Amino acid sequence: MASSGIGLDLERIIFIGRTFEEYRDIFNLSNEDILNNKILDCPAGACSFTSIANRLGGNVTAADIAYSHPVQQLKNKGLLDIEHGIENIGKVKQNYVWNYFKTVDELRSSRMRALTDCTDDMCVNSNRYLAATLPQLPFQDNQFDITLSAHFLFMYSDRLDLSFHQATTRELMRVTRKEIRVFPIVDLASERSTHLDPIINLIEEAGWNYEIQNTGYEFQRNVKQLLRIYNKDNSI
Repeated sequence: MASSGIGLDLERIIFIGRTFEEYRDIFNLSNEDILNNKILDCPAGACSFTSIANRLGGNVTAADIAYSHPVQQLKNKGLLDIEHGIENIGKVKQNYVWNYFKTVDELRSSRMRALTDCTDDMCVNSNRYLAATLPQLPFQDNQFDITLSAHFLFMYSDRLDLSFHQATTRELMRVTRKEIRVFPIVDLASERSTHLDPIINLIEEAGWNYEIQNTGYEFQRNVKQLLRIYNKDNSI
């Protein structure tokens, strides 16, 4: 998860990520999507998508405010965050669907694998991991074909106001040539975000198209829809 404040203390960053396999399901990504497009993951957190996709022949860049901190500090923070997160989930297991992950231990293993893949790759390929503070990104216009944004926009609607969502959406549009995919479209209470309809209005006013799709991923109960934003001038 990234945040809107520059120079954010590491203690205030949650450094947890999803695996490459989760990303494929979360974002309805095909092999062609991954291998034939220049992709931005933002905010990328401790996800392994950048590491594995590049290893398979893709071209993926990760951006997150957390990357301003040293890798070993991030890994240590991630380990603590995973255990804290697992402990909390164990107390409210009824709020989750235990199909994608069968057990809490399987979930922990997945989160650990994502963290290890991410931080190992950061040590070897640091140029792929850029510190960035939304709603501003250090990229050129239309630098990426596809941008992926998971577990940030809409989810934190109580902390990130509409103006932040609007500015961030415009910035993602600026750096994206073809398509943006955002997951999920609900807040932390699994309710449709109050910011979603105004953002859809912004998308239409900017001359882009949108579609809300079901995904092949549901872990938090009733959190299984994806917002796809298409640039009319550069359709896939």
